[in-house]
Amino acid sequence: MSGYPVLDLSAGAGVVLDGVEWLVERAEPHHAQVVLLSAGGDRMTVSFRFLLGHPNCRASTRTSAVPAASRGRQAAVSGDLTVQQQEWVALRVAHLLEVETGFRGGDPQRPALGEPRAGYDPAATTVTERRRRKVAEFAALDPDRVGYRTLLRWEMRRRRFGALGCADDRWLRYRSGHPSIGERVREAIHAVHQETLHRSRVSMRTRERMIHQYVREKFGDQAVEEVPSYGTLWLVWREWFGPGGARQRYLRTAELPAPGGHVVVHRPGQVVALDTTILPVKVRETVFGEPVSVHLTLALDVYTHSLVGFRLTLVSDRSVDVTPQPTTSSRSTTPTQPPGTCTPWSMPRPSAWPGSAGSPRSSTTSRPA
Repeated sequence: MSGYPVLDLSAGAGVVLDGVEWLVERAEPHHAQVVLLSAGGDRMTVSFRFLLGHPNCRASTRTSAVPAASRGRQAAVSGDLTVQQQEWVALRVAHLLEVETGFRGGDPQRPALGEPRAGYDPAATTVTERRRRKVAEFAALDPDRVGYRTLLRWEMRRRRFGALGCADDRWLRYRSGHPSIGERVREAIHAVHQETLHRSRVSMRTRERMIHQYVREKFGDQAVEEVPSYGTLWLVWREWFGPGGARQRYLRTAELPAPGGHVVVHRPGQVVALDTTILPVKVRETVFGEPVSVHLTLALDVYTHSLVGFRLTLVSDRSVDVTPQPTTSSRSTTPTQPPGTCTPWSMPRPSAWPGSAGSPRSSTTSRPA
């Protein structure tokens, strides 16, 4: 099969010419031409040869008659589905046919036993009424599963692509990946990603040069030929790590385990738990001040289960307020003995945090910022 991209010229598809998006109003194959419609309502008639030979013509990724799961690859077939998924697709088609015609088989001349059911008689109900009836039927089984718009989307896809249009794109086969990304290039991409997390934001061109440099220094000059083009690297980077529009500190925080994951704590100072609660007693700011309620913020080392710091405030702390707490606790010292004594207790407590700055790289709390 050819590896060239296919330009979709069916009605409703999008075409981008010189950076301007056009919609295909209609195609005239007998004249070998197509009528394009701009966002402003302007029409332009061009030939198939003009579009195929245009250097800046491509299919739009926002509007296309081809499903997203089938763009740039072989069209989906029923063999891509498991036996159970094929049964689900057949059941969806039966529901849609019952909404459209009142009969699950789709043929009024060959009704099944008990058809048409109450509320689905085409002689007494409209398509909209039957569709709302079907939504209510689904809601009785699972309120958050199938809605009115979902039925409309299934019906539109069924008319365009047949029964396979009712299949979920997540059921279809996964992409085969990028054949041009070998093990060496994969290692270089991940190494550059880890390196760029702890520096200022860099462009994709800089990342490309860093990938070339990594491959050249570790695998030799001959291995540089295995590095694909800039366009492929840009596409792979977005697929693996996202667009990268956030700030660097937020990107580093995103690398932490997601909720439901776990962190293996293997040394003191690796993870410090911070929490804020109302102190059950009132305090005075001065000797003659009024007693007020305060909030107590505690910093607890998860590895040693020891209290490494605390803080009293008149208002509840936010995450941006408690961030300096680990730094404050790491610079504190243990109580000293009276003058004249020299014991190990009088020595400053060593910091448990890694790095020369004596503070962790990032702070993560469960309270909103």
